[in-house]
Amino acid sequence: MPGGRPRAFDPDVALDRALEVFWRQGYEGTSLSDLTAAMGINRPSLYAAFGNKEELFAKVVDRYVSGPGAFADEALAAPTVREVVERLVRGAVELTAGADTPHGCLNVNTVHACGPDAAPARRTSLACRMAGETALRRRFEQAPDLPAGHDPATLARLVHTITDGIAVQAAGGRTREDLHQIADLALRALLPG
Repeated sequence: MPGGRPRAFDPDVALDRALEVFWRQGYEGTSLSDLTAAMGINRPSLYAAFGNKEELFAKVVDRYVSGPGAFADEALAAPTVREVVERLVRGAVELTAGADTPHGCLNVNTVHACGPDAAPARRTSLACRMAGETALRRRFEQAPDLPAGHDPATLARLVHTITDGIAVQAAGGRTREDLHQIADLALRALLPG
């Protein structure tokens, strides 16, 4: 005998709506009432489908990485170091200052704007960011075209510093055009050629 009633909502749609709320308002700025209103469900349904706010946020971060942030994994498959870096930097501009997305980065905002009560959400975002940096370092370690004098770990940290800076500038209201100019300069300075 099946247990309980079938869900009256689409979990994928609800998760996308939760992602947008967290991205726009931040983890601490988002209440359960904000989430249930955006997701079109009540609290018992939220808890049954996604767990508590922290568990929902972890699912949202996974969704963010595989959805709007998927360009980062795709960039790692580029054939040259320069193309990898360019796709990451330009992708960060589009992600964080795009016309159809909230400005800023979900993970960067969470890492920088969470107090002690939100430490689990901050750890979730930090772990996600570190996984991205580790994947980038490994890509650089395997690159036959890594420019002389570039340490893979340091270059990965630098690229993440640039993309994080782009996200911070986007959250502060910089335009896509401004950010693309910054990206152009960063690419010329970092990997001339």
